[in-house]
Amino acid sequence: MVSSIIFLATLLVGASTISASPALASRAGVTSMTPQEIDAYTIYAKFARAASCSPAKLNTWSCGTACTDLPGMDVKATGGGILLGVGWYVGYYPSLNTIVLSNRETGGFLSDLFDGASLLAPLNPQRFPGIPNNVQVHLGFQTNQAVSAEAKLAAVQSLLDKYEAQSPSITFTGLGDGGAIALIDALYHSTRVPTTTTIKVVTHGMPRVGDQAFADYVDNNLNDVSRITNMKDIVPITPGRNLGFLHSSGEKHIVAAGSWVACAGQDNTDALCIAGAVGDILAGEMSDHRGPYEGIMIDNVACDA
Repeated sequence: MVSSIIFLATLLVGASTISASPALASRAGVTSMTPQEIDAYTIYAKFARAASCSPAKLNTWSCGTACTDLPGMDVKATGGGILLGVGWYVGYYPSLNTIVLSNRETGGFLSDLFDGASLLAPLNPQRFPGIPNNVQVHLGFQTNQAVSAEAKLAAVQSLLDKYEAQSPSITFTGLGDGGAIALIDALYHSTRVPTTTTIKVVTHGMPRVGDQAFADYVDNNLNDVSRITNMKDIVPITPGRNLGFLHSSGEKHIVAAGSWVACAGQDNTDALCIAGAVGDILAGEMSDHRGPYEGIMIDNVACDA
């Protein structure tokens, strides 16, 4: 308990002194997004929302509006559950000719911040061949990703074979720590699927996943990463940058409904981006975490609607 309290105090200091560090100066590069660009991201919020439903409902694609809003999904595998850690599904979505791998938020991320699970640790080089040994990632995220990595890969490879003639892409999504796991999933798959396969990552309210070396590695090895942040959500500014964590590039920040900006660079601290809009966790709103993302709430309410 004492160690948890000490770590919590460290976290709060790390997250609440973002604007005070001279290394965290505001960065240029904020571009307003068009209505057409904004609308294109709605489908990815729906992919992430469906992961909030139970595996039993996902297996038969009978999860209320969360499923009917994604017609034609060919579900290959699901995993996890309320008491079984990270929930996920893998399916082929014909309208975009893409294989979707979506992770449900565990709900335990904030508690992980208060213990050793939030420490940075190197990725296993056997599971991530060729990754530099200085790349470090949140221990809890990489541990959770490892649990179901092989099952997800098997499902993805099966769908790649089934739809080989269509040459589908692979899309990785997730809310919160589900998004963090999705980002690690994307790196894991990138060395195990054909090099001609297009990989896309779209996360919502994702916390920081690793250190500077990890952010650089993501930027250099994944060509299409978008991390959507919503208004005053506190999750994307944790764990604190002063604890060694840093976001990779690709932020799309929702300033208000219908008003999004693309933030250039890693962890852009402009006032219109999440690190600038939420200077510390006391200035944020946890209620913004699950949405709405242009009308889509990423929770399990739609699973029964």
